[in-house]
Amino acid sequence: QVQLVESGGGLVQAGGSLRLSCAASGRAFMRYGMGWFRQAPGKDREFVGRITWNSMIYYGESVKGRFTISRDNAKNTVYLQMNSLKPEDTAVYYCAAGEGGSSWSRYDYWGQGTQVTVSS
Repeated sequence: QVQLVESGGGLVQAGGSLRLSCAASGRAFMRYGMGWFRQAPGKDREFVGRITWNSMIYYGESVKGRFTISRDNAKNTVYLQMNSLKPEDTAVYYCAAGEGGSSWSRYDYWGQGTQVTVSS
């Protein structure tokens, strides 16, 4: 069992930056693939990016070049650094742990989500 808690969301102007954190508790964190997803009102959950257990990183097309994922296994934490934010990045952001991949169905554990709002 893994518990995930996101933090770091908030309100930011377009062009600004935020860093989200996802703190994990439970066993064998370093064995899990970790993903970031987001969901805006009225839209499907969207893949943002993921990092494998051995730190291979993949991004969704809409965030490539702007967002950076990293993990610190010693701290059981995954980070999502978001730069050059746009109003269309506004969503609830979730971290997830599981087998990994770009589909939300490949993740077994989810955080509660953190709101990111980007004003124009």
